[in-house]
Parts: sequence; structure tokens; C-alpha cells
Amino acid sequence: MKRLTIRARLTLIYGGLFLLAGVVLLAVTYVLVDQRMPQPFGVSLRDLPKTTPTTPSGQNIDNLRTLVQEVQDEAKRNALESLLTQGGIALIVVSTVAIAFGWLLAGRALQPLHQITGTARRIAGADTAGRGLHERIALTGPPDEVRELADTFDEMLERLDRSFDGQRRFVANASHELRTPLALNRALVELAVTRPDASAETRRLGESLLAVNERHERLIDGLLTLADSENELTERTPVDLAEVCAHTTDQAGRQAPGVPVRRALAPAPTSGDPVLLERLTFNLVENALRHNLPADGWVEVRTGLVDGRPTLTVINTGPVIPGYDVETMFQPFRRLSRERVAGARGFGLGLSIVRAVARAHGGTAEAQPRPAGGLIVTVTLPPA
Repeated sequence: MKRLTIRARLTLIYGGLFLLAGVVLLAVTYVLVDQRMPQPFGVSLRDLPKTTPTTPSGQNIDNLRTLVQEVQDEAKRNALESLLTQGGIALIVVSTVAIAFGWLLAGRALQPLHQITGTARRIAGADTAGRGLHERIALTGPPDEVRELADTFDEMLERLDRSFDGQRRFVANASHELRTPLALNRALVELAVTRPDASAETRRLGESLLAVNERHERLIDGLLTLADSENELTERTPVDLAEVCAHTTDQAGRQAPGVPVRRALAPAPTSGDPVLLERLTFNLVENALRHNLPADGWVEVRTGLVDGRPTLTVINTGPVIPGYDVETMFQPFRRLSRERVAGARGFGLGLSIVRAVARAHGGTAEAQPRPAGGLIVTVTLPPA
């Protein structure tokens, strides 16, 4: 019974109660008919004349009385048996129909719960935290307990949606506000360094400050991209991943000229935001170059259609990565072995931005370690 669905249990309860009521009704009818059934043929034993059994006529009367008694008993027995047989058959037929109607009514009664479950499942299956919270159940019908549950669920979704929107707006606004002082700092430092009377110590200090300022600018730019990519795309334009990779690999390759970049770029048309897709590709290639072997390292970039879907694959050499640490690297501000990022190797936003941009386009970003060291990152997007 515990393994049955609620619909099946409700149907069994409805059918069982109806069958029990039918059996009780049939039993009561049987008793009443048995007690109040009239004498067949309108003849009662009291209506027969009373004679002494010693005379021939008296003996005939007794035989007649016995015969009438047997006929009456047989007729009564046949009537009660017919009542039980016909009533049982009718009860089985009507109970079957009642169970079928009970199944339909139970499904109709549980339909609002299916709607609530479907909405919750779609929200829970959203690719990014907060994605899908704009959806509402909006259940219609009488103000019963199920309607109250749906309205309460909608209110909870409304509050969560406002909370996530406020968080994204805060990140975007804070990043925008921090860009201005960083740009001003860069301009002041560059002005101080380029002055003719600037000493060598001042120039060295200025170069260090410019490097720190550049790191902060890249961090803010990454946060802005992450915040933008977690929003749903409102406009899409045709984009070929092969063209984007050809452009971004040239840019990223200049930052690490000692690491060769192999390219196998087949057409992979998709649609989306060209700026975000360019950032996705650049982050993948830049990460592959940065986290590589100091000698004999290489990076391979592939594009093409896999099962009809545009696919971008970036493979690199590097340190051996345990399989259980791969998902950790997709978390913001996390790197290998769950350590917080620091130093000159980056902020740990590269793969987070890659997955966020892929999900914003309705795609996926997955990674798997190479047995010899390094990583294979595959991004799959919807076709154009």
C-alpha cells in the first residue's frame, strides 16, 4: 500500500467504501425480503380445511398441505437465491464502474498538485541559482486548501526572486561604482610615472601599482560578466564559434607565446550574445594557457557540430587533476584542491563565467581530467 500513488490509494478507498456499502445494502435487502416475502399463489396453510388424518379425505388434505409447504419453500429459496445472484452481479458491475469513476475523480482532484509539482520541478532544474524564480503557479479555482498552498508557494517565489534580483543588481552596481576610482587611480599613476622628473623608484612603484590596479580591473570585469551572464538573454544574434575562436586564440596566444595553440576549427553556428560568447572562449583559452606546463606544454582548441549541436572543446596539458576536484573549479573564487585563489594565477572566475555564459545560452559546460595531466573542457550550445 505504501508503494501506491495517492491517486491509486484514493481510488481503492472510494471503491472499497462503495463495495462495502453495497454488500451491507444487499444483506439488509436479503433479510427484509426473507422476513416479508408473501405466500406464493396467495395460499396459506391456515386456509386449508382441518380434518382428522384417519379419514381418506383427511389424509389427502395432509398430503396437499405438505405439497404446498414444499412449493412455498422452494419458491422462497429460489427468490432469495436469485436476489443474491442478480444482486451480486449488479454490485460487481456497479462497483467496477464506481472504481473507474473514482480513478477519474481522484486524478481530477490531484491535478492542482501536479501543476504545483511541475512548477517546482522546473524551478529546481534551472541551470543557475535564481533562474526560473520568475515563474508562478497562478492556480485558479475555488479558495480551498490546495489553492492556499499554491498561493503561499507563489509568495515564497516572489520573495526569492526579489532577493536574487537584488543580489545581482548589487554586484553589478558595486562593480560599476568601483570602475571609476580604479580608472582614476590608473590615470594618476600613469601621469606620475610618465613625468620627466620621476625617479627610478617612483617608476618602479608606479609599475607595481599599475599591475595591482590592472588585477583589480580584471576582477571587477569578471564580476560584471558573471552577473550579466546569470540573466536570461533577451536578444540573440547568429554567431559562429569557429570565427570567435579564431579571433580569441590569437589574442590569448600573445599572452603566452611559448605555449603552442593547435586549432581545428570547423563551422559551429549558434545564436546568442557575441560579447559573452567571446568572453567564454577567451576565458577557456586563457585558463588553458595559464595553467599549463612550463615546458613542452600545448593547448588544443576544437569547434564543430556534435550530434547536431555546436560544440567547443579546449584541451591543455598541465598538472594531474583528481576527478573529484573538477566541479570545484567551476565555483567562483575557487581553484584546484578547493584552495582560495591568490597570487598572479587568477581569481578563480574563469570557469565560473564559462559555465554561467553557457547556461545563459541554454547550453552546458563540462570538464574532465586528462590521465596525463591537464583538463578537457567541453561547451555545448543550442544550434542556430
